Amino acid sequence: MLKTFSITDIGKKRTMNQDYVFSSENPVGGLANLFIVADGMGGHNGGDYASRYAVSVVTDEIERSGEPIFNRVIEQAIARANKAVRKKAAENEDLYGMGTTMVVASVQGDCLHVANVGDSRLYIIGDDIRQVTVDHSYVEEMVRMGSLDRESARTHPKKNIITRAIGADEEVVPDFFTVKLQPGEIVLMCSDGLSNMLDDEEIRMILCRQRDIVEKAEELVKEANLNGGKDNIAVILIEPFGED
Repeated sequence: MLKTFSITDIGKKRTMNQDYVFSSENPVGGLANLFIVADGMGGHNGGDYASRYAVSVVTDEIERSGEPIFNRVIEQAIARANKAVRKKAAENEDLYGMGTTMVVASVQGDCLHVANVGDSRLYIIGDDIRQVTVDHSYVEEMVRMGSLDRESARTHPKKNIITRAIGADEEVVPDFFTVKLQPGEIVLMCSDGLSNMLDDEEIRMILCRQRDIVEKAEELVKEANLNGGKDNIAVILIEPFGED
């Protein structure tokens, strides 16, 4: 039985929460379930608006389409959201330059389908922790080219520069992943407000320590804030084979 819990937190340093989550264990359009984390960017209220608006356009498109193939419907929905966010930004100077990251997932049987744009992440935690998504960021490109090691990337001054976002360019291409899930594994979707404050092993230890899915999520947020809480924090936890 699928068990999920989602939470966002403003963190310790921000005056506005620009993270937004959508979580539905029930069917959305042709998909059996749907989970989204979006981390907005932009001055004034641009980031807050971008994340909420992009998620609403994506979910509306999935509902309207009824397309059951994840990659196909998400590609269409993100393309539509990209156009919609850019149009709104052009119409209102307070929203100029706004954009948002997005990580989307759906569980179908024992398969997890994932799409991402930007540096919001999806992890799978079992005996170990592995990051499924690949950040679209300046430092990730440096790591891939071998000019920066993984540990230095966590504190690099240009860590927040992302290279792909909804609303940033005329076209945006999400990356897609499909993973076979194993019993006992937990899926974590999060914004960089969590992953910048906790390293992977800290995340794994917290999720293994707590028994209840709500406690797991709340403890992640608590520890991220104790470590500085420098950004908004968004978390979705999914237990694909949760017990009744």
